[in-house]
Amino acid sequence: MKTPRDIEVKFVKGIGPARAKLLEEELKIRTCHDLLNHFPSHYVDRTQIYLIRNFSGEMPSVQIKGRFVTFTTQGEGAKMRLVGLFSDGTATMEVVWFKRIKALKDLYQTGREYIVFGKPQEFNGRWSMVHPEVDPPESAAATGGLRGIYPLTEKLRNRGISSRNIFMWIQNALSAIKDIPETLPPEVIERYRLTGRDRAMREVHNPQDNGSLQRARERLKFEELFYLQLNIQRFSHHRASSVQGIPFPRIGRFFNGFYSEVLPFPLTDAQKRVLREIRKDVGSGKQMNRLVQGDVGSGKTIVALMAMLMALDNGTQACLMAPTEILATQHYETLRALVAPLGVNVRLLTGSTRKKDRDIIHRELEDGSLHILVGTHALIEDNVRFRRLGFVVIDEQHRFGVMQRARLWQKNTQVPHVLVMTATPIPRTLAMTVYGDLDVSVIDELPPGRKPITTLLRYDNQRTDVYRAIGRELSKGRQVYIVYPLIQENEKLDLRSLEEGYEIIKDSFPSYRVVYVHGKMKPSEKDFQMKLFAEHKADIMVATTVIEVGVNVPNASTMVIENAERFGLSQLHQLRGRVGRGAEQSYCVLMTKNRIAGDTRKRLELMTSTTDGFLIAEADMKMRGPGDIEGTLQSGIPFDLHIANIATDGQLVELARECACDILDADPPLTAPGHEMLLPELKQLYSRQFDLSRIS
Repeated sequence: MKTPRDIEVKFVKGIGPARAKLLEEELKIRTCHDLLNHFPSHYVDRTQIYLIRNFSGEMPSVQIKGRFVTFTTQGEGAKMRLVGLFSDGTATMEVVWFKRIKALKDLYQTGREYIVFGKPQEFNGRWSMVHPEVDPPESAAATGGLRGIYPLTEKLRNRGISSRNIFMWIQNALSAIKDIPETLPPEVIERYRLTGRDRAMREVHNPQDNGSLQRARERLKFEELFYLQLNIQRFSHHRASSVQGIPFPRIGRFFNGFYSEVLPFPLTDAQKRVLREIRKDVGSGKQMNRLVQGDVGSGKTIVALMAMLMALDNGTQACLMAPTEILATQHYETLRALVAPLGVNVRLLTGSTRKKDRDIIHRELEDGSLHILVGTHALIEDNVRFRRLGFVVIDEQHRFGVMQRARLWQKNTQVPHVLVMTATPIPRTLAMTVYGDLDVSVIDELPPGRKPITTLLRYDNQRTDVYRAIGRELSKGRQVYIVYPLIQENEKLDLRSLEEGYEIIKDSFPSYRVVYVHGKMKPSEKDFQMKLFAEHKADIMVATTVIEVGVNVPNASTMVIENAERFGLSQLHQLRGRVGRGAEQSYCVLMTKNRIAGDTRKRLELMTSTTDGFLIAEADMKMRGPGDIEGTLQSGIPFDLHIANIATDGQLVELARECACDILDADPPLTAPGHEMLLPELKQLYSRQFDLSRIS
């Protein structure tokens, strides 16, 4: 029996080859399965018939029943329009079309009864509807109940394809398919009291009331999240059962010597907790794959260093890979200074490392005398060979490609332990999805003595006061960042560009040296400018968001973010983390237009009220959706979610994860009776993925 996946969409009544090509290009709809999984973005109530005489004010889309009295063509050429005078017996309104005029004129008849559905607009004392849906009362499109409004692209609209067309084609597909196969095991449906798939799919497109709609949506959301979690968790289960880690049974002179004699400040309770979790992992005989989340300044680097010292105590080497040369250099200088009293050999390998130094690194790596190698992508070059790599630290993982990371693992016959660090706070439900096969540790405590950054919201008409405040900080010998969203002026966007801002800042602070960086500069030029600022040979850095990660200048006490309304909350938080790294009070000033929308003001005021990155990340995800959170697009939600939303369906994410783990615990190969649909469905959903079981 053919399933919806076997039926090409061109065979659905009303579509045909030309429209099928368009649907595939614009919406990735190739089969009936794809069509049925194109869910409504929202629903409108088609149960009530309104009267024209009762129209008033701003109304939503409504439906009325009546007849066309006349049709007239008005205007000429591109301004031609078809106007139908429509009466429901209580009053009249105009129905206006600007496209497909000839076809519509032939389609509709005067005197025949129709149901018209659209948004009423009042113009010159008369009501009208522009491009409404028009159907005979007996049509499926005009039946009562809730009607879905389907997402479309501009190209589809221009080609005359409407939400109503999508609705009708889905009805035709559902009529042709007698039974939509079940994709969840009976035990899961029973355990969570879910609607069957066939019924859920029909009701999500044809809900009779809110109750049936919510039951259908919950079932389909759960299914989508369940398979997402099942795919993630099976890799984790495979690794736990078959990938052996290098055991680290000893805590020796490197770790103990650092902890008792070198550590410059006491560890926070959060740092101690995470180190205990790492110690348990590396002593278990299993490979560790752990994500450490923590705000800027929470002490992730010290935790990573102490974990690498565990590796050294057990006769293995460690490496740390960072996404940029300047960040790798900062890590190198920090680690080298900290471990110098212990006699630990630390070296730096980047794209600009000289051949003479590279030769030394390669020789010491292979004879084992090089303990810790810090670097950029240069670490994954084929000629970089370790004697025994036991521990890998990756900073800001989302900035590396999956295959780049995988090449590090292949430098050892036995897979090394992996610690991933990120300063991007990730909401729990998103972390369970994006980093679902990693164990997650959170450093949720800042070291004592750190002064919270004061964040201020200021408007364009307060710029003079802001510049005075900058001047006061500069006069104390402090440094300042000024961040812009654009490089060059764009007339379509009312944003202050970096190039314009650079000239203004130079004129406003003539006694101070100003440098600037942006993403389109050559890496060598960008690094040179950043180095000037880091060494305090420049006082003000004008930049785009390129400084979001990888600049550590403790003397920088102030950041001004221009057009702050254009940035997401998580990005603002990351940028703000560039200041507040020294002992002095630091400031972040969010500059915006004098007049902004209420929602935008509320968003920016949240930034001024808290420095809790996790609270900000949760709010950002709810406002903007999970796909826009920094890093998630690169690191990969494995496929597009059609109906579930990680931002708002947190409880379902947790239930789906729990269910997937329970099934894998009981039936790792997914071959038990009742589970026969699981592997084929996973294969269909993830056919373009490769085996990630050894890649974090």
